Amino acid sequence: MVADLVKADQSEWVLLAYRLPRLPSTPRSSVWRKLRRLGAAQLLDGLVALPLDSRSREQFEWLADEIGEAGGEATIWIGRLATAAQERELAAQMAAAVASEYRALLDEVEVVRAQPPGPQRRSVKRLRRELRLIRARDYFPPAEREQAQCAVEELAALVEQPVG
Repeated sequence: MVADLVKADQSEWVLLAYRLPRLPSTPRSSVWRKLRRLGAAQLLDGLVALPLDSRSREQFEWLADEIGEAGGEATIWIGRLATAAQERELAAQMAAAVASEYRALLDEVEVVRAQPPGPQRRSVKRLRRELRLIRARDYFPPAEREQAQCAVEELAALVEQPVG
């Protein structure tokens, strides 16, 4: 399964090497949150990677500008891992992180199923939003992706069906 994660056309990666001053801590926290939202793989302290596409490159360019404005240093690199095994390992690491988020979402769906109909409607909107956010950082979709998608849509259909 892990070998299936890496496609032939996804062998290039965009890397962001960065350094920020320790104080104030707000820019460091902001960058960390944005990297997490993007689903970037932490390779080393101050070195992150994403599969290369125009979106990930642009996001790193924006972050590099933000880091520079905060008094830090940032460099963007395009590269390839030396071996297919290393690439599979990195892809598997990224897929595992996202799979755990999908499993947490599946758990939330079960909690919402136990709620009364009124709160369920609000919860379905929140679950759909969370699913979109996870999918945005899902570069190597695990099996849990489809399970979470189906569970959220089944819950939505249940909640949205007319009563009576």
